[in-house]
Amino acid sequence: MRRKSLNQFYNSYLLGDMERAKFEGQIYSFLVNNQEKTCVSHWENDTYEDFISWFYPRLRKTIDNYQEMGASFEAFLNKFIHVSAKEFQVRTTNKSITEYSAWSAQVPDMYVYEEPPVYEHDNAEKVITNLITDRYGRKDSRRILALIIKCYCSVSDDFAEKIAPLIGISAKELLELLSKIRKLRQEKDDQIYRMKERAYCQYYRCIVYEKRLTYTNEYTAMHENLKLRLKKARQRLEKMRKRISAIRTDATNKQVAEIIGTTKGTVDSSLHRLKSKWETMSKSADLN
Repeated sequence: MRRKSLNQFYNSYLLGDMERAKFEGQIYSFLVNNQEKTCVSHWENDTYEDFISWFYPRLRKTIDNYQEMGASFEAFLNKFIHVSAKEFQVRTTNKSITEYSAWSAQVPDMYVYEEPPVYEHDNAEKVITNLITDRYGRKDSRRILALIIKCYCSVSDDFAEKIAPLIGISAKELLELLSKIRKLRQEKDDQIYRMKERAYCQYYRCIVYEKRLTYTNEYTAMHENLKLRLKKARQRLEKMRKRISAIRTDATNKQVAEIIGTTKGTVDSSLHRLKSKWETMSKSADLN
């Protein structure tokens, strides 16, 4: 039995012998089973099936736009498929470029990448003991406590539990102090996090533009437009990176004083002495 053509389906629809939903279904079925009769017969079957699924929601618009002015419905539909196929390829290519760029981007290569500080030392107990001990052998753990609270974002709970006994307080008490400073800094930390996320998105936008440039011909309007977009995107990323690097991520001395229950002046003095002692210890280690 000879299979009906798209023109025959359209005539049946015009005469009222076929409902709109059934007519659209017949077109979809015809396209799925007759790839060789379309302008994209050279495509791989999987790609063609994806295209037809993407194209199907446009069938209603295609049918409504058709007017019998010389060209048959089948010819008109094939022309519409031809135009849509080009758009589908552009969308698919752009999606592939974006996915490739995202997966191939390495975090260490990011413009906004920051290596988190690691506070580890083979002789951590000895270092901390030296820091809190003055030249007369007296110990003042308030200095190192102020430093720990100030650098809360780089102090894990595990590390806090290990060093708590060295500074003369319980692990529970130190963890509570860290919890308080984190709550106090929550709004600021969230703001910094959102800024970094926007910078990461901007970074990916840059590498997508870079990749898309390799798929466009030089000296074309699209190529020049992409170059301009990339230039502006890089400039914006650089501004975002500078802004992030200028933001302080540690707690202020006033906040530290509020948490540990002392004055800002005391915290200022304690941290200054710690810094001086650390520099002295570092110089001595270099000489040895």
